[in-house]
Amino acid sequence: MTATDIVFSGSIPPLYHRLLGPLLFDPYAWDLAARAGALEPAQILETAAGTGIVTGALIKEAPRAEIVATDLNQAMLDVAAGRLMSWRIAFRQADAQSLPFADASFDAVVCQFGVMFFPDRLAAYREARRVLKPGGRFLFNAWDRIERNPVTAAVAGAVAAMFPDDPPNFLERTPFGYHDKARIEADVRAAGFAAIAGETVGKSSRVVARDAAAGLCLGTPLRAEIEARAPERLDEAVEAAAAALAHWDGAEAPMSAHVFSAG
Repeated sequence: MTATDIVFSGSIPPLYHRLLGPLLFDPYAWDLAARAGALEPAQILETAAGTGIVTGALIKEAPRAEIVATDLNQAMLDVAAGRLMSWRIAFRQADAQSLPFADASFDAVVCQFGVMFFPDRLAAYREARRVLKPGGRFLFNAWDRIERNPVTAAVAGAVAAMFPDDPPNFLERTPFGYHDKARIEADVRAAGFAAIAGETVGKSSRVVARDAAAGLCLGTPLRAEIEARAPERLDEAVEAAAAALAHWDGAEAPMSAHVFSAG
């Protein structure tokens, strides 16, 4: 992981939300929120909440819950707070590896596609366990290997081909770099959770090739990797990515992720 892998600022947050939300995150957000809602929690902590995609689903799927939605990047939370206005949601900037909450404060901790970005995952898992009430659950997901997520794989390959001597690899390295289900389960157990259940969940979403290309190239830290090599080639990268996705345009593309429940 590099320093730019966890920086979501500038124009990235709104592009991330508008272009990648429907493509990648919405289907899994509703899945995770439904699992949380089935627990009937009164107090939910969401870490790595980003632009509030899961937060919005939690409002509907967990109708009794008050939600504290946190993220390291204030710019992402600003987008979330501008979209979601409810007395049941409090937004707070916080590091999941060092949470500013008392022990045993929440019935559930929820994290959508965030654990891959934590430099010290065990610390984040320990913090989730610390703030859970007895009997509480930690619900989170992580992407499966990139090869099982063909839209992202196509974009990663197209951008890498533009820089054969120094290919950008943010997508493979970070969001899709923590895909070994057994390793994740072992890490969570090492953090002190006694019981963990994980399953691989397939979803699909409709692809708009140009939007997907722009979202992944401009709405993620892949943008910083392209700019570090040749800032004048950003538009070219989007075009190359869109061309790589042409055969998916208008079609339903499969996705794969692992979903975990720990307590």
